[in-house]
Amino acid sequence: MRIGIDASCWVNRRGYGRYTRELVNAMLDVDPSHEYILFLDAASAIEAQDLPSTSLAQLVTIRTGVSAARAAAADGSRSLADLWRMRAAVKAWNGRLDVLYFPADYSYFPVSTSAKVVVTKHDMIDRRVPELLFPSWRSRLLWEAKVQLAMRRADLVFTVSETSRRDIMNAFAFGPQRVRVISDAVDPVFTPTANDARRAGVLARFGIAADERFVLYVGGISPHKNLITLVQAYRQWAQRDAGRHDVSLVLVGDYESDVFHSSYQSLKAVVDDAHLASRIRFAGFVPDADLGDLYSAAEVLVLPSLYEGFGLPVLESMACGTPVIASNAGALPEVVGDAGVLFDPHRADQLADALERVLSDEGLRTDLARRGLRRAADFSWKASARAALAAFREIAP
Repeated sequence: MRIGIDASCWVNRRGYGRYTRELVNAMLDVDPSHEYILFLDAASAIEAQDLPSTSLAQLVTIRTGVSAARAAAADGSRSLADLWRMRAAVKAWNGRLDVLYFPADYSYFPVSTSAKVVVTKHDMIDRRVPELLFPSWRSRLLWEAKVQLAMRRADLVFTVSETSRRDIMNAFAFGPQRVRVISDAVDPVFTPTANDARRAGVLARFGIAADERFVLYVGGISPHKNLITLVQAYRQWAQRDAGRHDVSLVLVGDYESDVFHSSYQSLKAVVDDAHLASRIRFAGFVPDADLGDLYSAAEVLVLPSLYEGFGLPVLESMACGTPVIASNAGALPEVVGDAGVLFDPHRADQLADALERVLSDEGLRTDLARRGLRRAADFSWKASARAALAAFREIAP
């Protein structure tokens, strides 16, 4: 089978990019007998450092004006010329591809191909909380048009959780065979790390003392991530006891160059107005090589999102043996299972109570860590890759 793959979001720093990299590499690993052709814009090809070797996949590089990972973002700035060039590159392979796979609707572009088209739609955030996702009505309409084209063109739709699957089926009136779950999973780099000199060095680079207790957030600095509620809850928890100045809050996420709608300025204003700047750190983007140490060193990870199609940071945190507090929104209860503490994302007081429970009870943290390690072991990129390839064979035997 000859499989074409849109690799346009390979360099994306969020879940779209991770899903693309991990799933594609896993497919190459579990079944290298297929031919894999990766279509990638030139700017992203230059930026990408970890593309598969040419012995495993053929790379088709397309000259475009702007990196697709940046231009395809929520402001809808991808040019028609670039879309046409991507379309033309795929069309040149017409009749030679069995499957054309888009690992994210985020980077979808209209195609003319006889191949079966498969698109991963990770979630329905764009329908659930559009006012928090898009900076303007124009960007919202352009995104909706792109998604509609992608869903209408797709012979098969992948998504990452049963929650997202139900939401997609309801939104587009798809039958159960049209939408399949090809789950997120955990990279082996995320495992408990030793409290040693290396970890201390990583923490020091982000201004964290080796013996410092801290609450961790990992993800985008976007409105739907609900970080203002996290800051409010942290403040409420700290105010319950004047002695609680030994636990800081560390926010990991690209707040300088993220291509998606950001709430950094309003969040920073809330932090400053609450006089918490000395206790709440914006760590910025953290590479995977360091992120495992932050997960492992944290007292607890908090993901307070108003909606998640999966919520990969909770899985990565659990794989590192770190307790999890997550909102009860979207797919988070499905992913966390019995391995974390859940709360209503609209209730800062509930999150403050959850922080109270977890931070004050070492036995609970130990139990949650044990449950989390067991839960994370249920997710495998190789298993997801096998399921994806089986679906490809089903529609393009």
